[in-house]
Amino acid sequence: MDARHIIARRCALELRDGEVVNLGIGIPTLAGNYLPPGLSVILHTENGAFGYGPKPSTLGADSDMSNASGEPITMPPGAAIMDLATSLGAARNGYISTTVLGGLEVDQEGTLANWASRRNGRWWPGIGGAMDLCYGVPRVIAALQHIDKHGHSKVRKRTELPPTGRRCVKVIVTDKAVFDVTPGGLVLREAYPGLAVEDIRAITEADFTVADNFGPMPV
Repeated sequence: MDARHIIARRCALELRDGEVVNLGIGIPTLAGNYLPPGLSVILHTENGAFGYGPKPSTLGADSDMSNASGEPITMPPGAAIMDLATSLGAARNGYISTTVLGGLEVDQEGTLANWASRRNGRWWPGIGGAMDLCYGVPRVIAALQHIDKHGHSKVRKRTELPPTGRRCVKVIVTDKAVFDVTPGGLVLREAYPGLAVEDIRAITEADFTVADNFGPMPV
């Protein structure tokens, strides 16, 4: 299983029964395919659907029904489609319990950067509904790979890219670890099987403490 699917599967385990859950663009949309058996959640996609289901088979796909990443989704009985203004209004006004958002960087205070990157000296923006979700949803889970293609930590002391939301992230899930963001800083809760605390420190710029119940990620 590659890093993206490791993260998505672990994010799915963070979801709670009965929640309304937004899944953002990229890795988060994959989490809808890994919901634990018996877990009942209402999935939301910012482009305008509540209650959608997992990815269909190729033959079962409908080009008019997609998630925030443009991937096909299923619409079980009770699901609803709406315009973008209504969908983002729900995000801003407290109708969503948890959002899982991809990230370019996240820091030890829970600030998320995921809407603009710098390439060849130019900014490449793409905000979507992420700012609405960061400020309108009480529980933000950041889903991102632990290091970038240059080997640098994406879990930082302070974000360097333009922030999407300041101090909004509650949980960070990477392919190497799971952190809780607390008023006292990051707390390492889990590490990928075979990795010790020292291994996580070696690849993490941010400061963190270790939870009393620290253990391996369930992968």
